[in-house]
Amino acid sequence: MHRHFLLHKPNGYLSQFIYEKKRHKKLLGELFDFPENTMAIGRLDEDSEGLLLLTTDGMMSEIVRSKTVEKEYLAQVDGIITDEAIEQLKNGVEIGFKGIRYTTKKCEAKIITQLPNCIGEGRRIRDERHGPTSWISITLTEGKFRQVRKMTAAVGFPTLRLVRIRVGNLHLQNLKAGEVLEIDQFDV
Repeated sequence: MHRHFLLHKPNGYLSQFIYEKKRHKKLLGELFDFPENTMAIGRLDEDSEGLLLLTTDGMMSEIVRSKTVEKEYLAQVDGIITDEAIEQLKNGVEIGFKGIRYTTKKCEAKIITQLPNCIGEGRRIRDERHGPTSWISITLTEGKFRQVRKMTAAVGFPTLRLVRIRVGNLHLQNLKAGEVLEIDQFDV
């Protein structure tokens, strides 16, 4: 019988259970007593946070990571993002990936004026005297390495904070940073 979990990954944790380099890193196993052979489906960077799915079922991992499942992110960006930048994001932008130029697929992007409660306070990014910030929603069906961060930087608005709030039909809900919810199955 396989087990499935939703986790609100906090900032500062790696999306893995083993790290063999010398520096100490915070790992997922420090957050919950997951069963043996649990794996994260996809990744969130150490400095990203939000919804992370974990499972003991490798086939489920393949399904969720497919290009048919949407992943929605909220990104706090440096500056007040423009409608033109949002249009560029929607239509695809050129980013670097594995040493080559890559144009992202079309996606959904919009400016967010009201943040959902589920993202919480998070860590303080910076003082307001360093300039304004704004929030956007980006929904992708692909997931290249640091893609959202590269996309917002490509249109002139670097990401300061990144929170994944949805994978398919699964939402972050009211999970607080570090909380885990075991569910019967993933309905993506």
